[in-house]
Amino acid sequence: MSDDRLVIAPEVVRKMLDEQFPEWKDLPLRCVENEGWDNKTYRLGDELKVRLPNAAGYVPQVEKEFKWLPKLANQLPVAIPEPVALGKPSADYPWPWSVYRWIEGETVSAATISDMNVFAKDLAGYLHALWAADTTGGPVAGDHNFHRGGDLSVYDEETRFCLAGVTGDIDAKAALMIWERALQSKWTKPAVWVQGDLSTGNILIRNGRLSAVIDFGLCTIGDPACDLVITWKFFSGANRELFKTMVDMDQPTWHRAMGWTLWKAIRTLYYAKQDNIPEEQQAAKAVIEAVLSDANLAATKT
Repeated sequence: MSDDRLVIAPEVVRKMLDEQFPEWKDLPLRCVENEGWDNKTYRLGDELKVRLPNAAGYVPQVEKEFKWLPKLANQLPVAIPEPVALGKPSADYPWPWSVYRWIEGETVSAATISDMNVFAKDLAGYLHALWAADTTGGPVAGDHNFHRGGDLSVYDEETRFCLAGVTGDIDAKAALMIWERALQSKWTKPAVWVQGDLSTGNILIRNGRLSAVIDFGLCTIGDPACDLVITWKFFSGANRELFKTMVDMDQPTWHRAMGWTLWKAIRTLYYAKQDNIPEEQQAAKAVIEAVLSDANLAATKT
């Protein structure tokens, strides 16, 4: 899969900071590990970070986050990014960019969590708070967030195309059945806030407990199913069942959540296979297998 992201050199960022925010000219600028896909991130001093979209498709996220994150912050039980300043395009960089408060924490993993069951309850609690937050005037799903929280069927053609390319790697028949079932229902309740990318890279842990959730670039109001992908990408066994119980969502929404999970995993598997990236192939297959196994387990209980 081609990568058309813009390379953003630290010298360019330093120049824009010095020109637009001279009060920070003495703060050191350094790269951030695990910065994600959509943005180039630099740490600025000890208390700030700079985020710059690295492709045109991610640009609408900048002002959206700047507008909505302050309104969401006091409605959530954990920390979320706090916008500090909005940067302007320059001769060297074509889009708006932003400065945020730095949030301390470790990326969530089995090694950073003290108790997986406690984490499952904490994360479910965060989601319930997010879904209860005031949605007045909130952004509706669309191109700006790649339809997270919207209609899953926008990815039907892509999913079927990618599935056809990996039929020898997974149980394609079972995956297709789960995919088609996911397309049969829609969210008919009032729209709720959706983060859009509740992945492990966007969840921070301190002292073994959930402390912050970051990266709301794909946020919207709509169907919460896409925020449940972590059910199969991170949880397993008893803690997965506990998380599902604490989330307490209706069955059609779980079906759509499986659909969102399969879309991304099948797509990842297809392109990792094309690009010959074994580790990504294995990770994607593990997620697909988790969904298929969970669906089969649910079927045996009915």
